Amino acid sequence: MCSVLQIPKSSYYKTLNPVESNRAKENKKYKEKILKIYNDSNKRYGAPKIHKKLEKWGYKISLKRVQRLMKKLGISSIVKKKYRPHSSKVKVKNRENIISRDFTTNKINEKWVSDITYIHTIKDGWCYLASVMDLHTRKIVGYSFSKTIDTNLTKKALENAIVNQSPDKNLILHTDLGSQYTSYEFCKIVEKYNIIHSFSQKGCPYDNACIESFHSILKKEEVNHVKYYDYETAKIAIFKYIESWYN
Repeated sequence: MCSVLQIPKSSYYKTLNPVESNRAKENKKYKEKILKIYNDSNKRYGAPKIHKKLEKWGYKISLKRVQRLMKKLGISSIVKKKYRPHSSKVKVKNRENIISRDFTTNKINEKWVSDITYIHTIKDGWCYLASVMDLHTRKIVGYSFSKTIDTNLTKKALENAIVNQSPDKNLILHTDLGSQYTSYEFCKIVEKYNIIHSFSQKGCPYDNACIESFHSILKKEEVNHVKYYDYETAKIAIFKYIESWYN
């Protein structure tokens, strides 16, 4: 049969006694590792984060290969369109942008950034999370969750961060120009702890990109694939995500 079909006998014996190639063995091992990382992350991680984790574990594998194997496994990170609040037409007075998109630091408690994001619940409607991030560690050092979006929300988040971190003088806090950050009550807290307040330009999220990025990750990895029944349910979930996962 080999003579008639002009096929080498070696090809016949290879199909008769198939041996798994080194590449196939590698792919099988990588698939197991990828699935473990994916499931351990509660199905949050996409190819870039899984690739970074594999590299941390000492595996030499390209990002494209991780993407191919994830496609074969039929898994991917969760992506949903995020909620965008309507822009305000109220005129806002610009204030000094001290950070000016320089997010580099030399130590902890040198530069903090803060912002508010919206989280929906079935029973209580929209709830609000104010977060404070230390740019040196990218850790969420303070946060507050509330049913109302007011100055008290941002004050509690900042006070929480101050209690946790005990910052020295000359700490820079960067926020947007929202009324929750420009109010008299919030400014009093800033002055009390000798914090230097820096502000984004109106309608420019890039000025506060790091905290915007955190809220985007929070939505992608946690909020957007869960329907919270009420405020308390959401509060516990946000606490678990920040303290047990993100930080």
